[in-house]
Amino acid sequence: MRKAWGNRLTAMMLVRNEANRYLRLVLADLCQYVDDLVILDDASTDGTYELCRSFPRVRVLARERKSGFDNEIYLRQKLWQLTVDTSPDWILALDADEIFEPRMKAEIRPMIDQGSIDWFAFRMYDFWGSYTHYRDDRYWCAHRFHRILLVRYLPGYDYLWREQALHCGRLPANLNLLPGCDSPIRLKHLGWAGPPEERMAKYRAYLRRDPQGEYGIMEQYQSILNPNPHLVPWKGDFR
Repeated sequence: MRKAWGNRLTAMMLVRNEANRYLRLVLADLCQYVDDLVILDDASTDGTYELCRSFPRVRVLARERKSGFDNEIYLRQKLWQLTVDTSPDWILALDADEIFEPRMKAEIRPMIDQGSIDWFAFRMYDFWGSYTHYRDDRYWCAHRFHRILLVRYLPGYDYLWREQALHCGRLPANLNLLPGCDSPIRLKHLGWAGPPEERMAKYRAYLRRDPQGEYGIMEQYQSILNPNPHLVPWKGDFR
């Protein structure tokens, strides 16, 4: 049975060595409109675990003793199980470098307090080299499409995953079979907004994890090094 009011919102997040990046900003923002946070720390070696523990809305904080970074599906499924074990009404799946534009705070409750729609999808903008511009080209165009990030949890539904070590998705793959809706609220991805050395590190990590482009697109990996990507100014409030 689908609850049409009084629903609780649980955000789930996978983190690893995020203490000195965007995690504090992201968690502080989430705590303004979610009821609970479920976090899986992938064997961080900095202060990520302690930072997460400092936020009172963190209901579950689990920690891997050994990193599962090279087996993403294991981590995503474990995080999902930790979350559904709390009996959530709705689940919001975000990464530690993603933050919604401010209107999310005002519009989230009518989205989840209804009894007909089971998921909402959002456009994600890849900020590149700054917090004022996002990248827009052949391989960096996530903002042209909607991806499911907010879902009603249905205990009787047969959730199925994309079983692969990388790019497996942060949510089960068959959610689109349920009734859903695209949202106009935009999601800002800050993971590429830092200095060039951060992007180089991510490029090397992709090549190490997927040297043949089995799970991703090799041309997209190579495009990370483009010194002059096409950038578009962000319009609207940043926070």
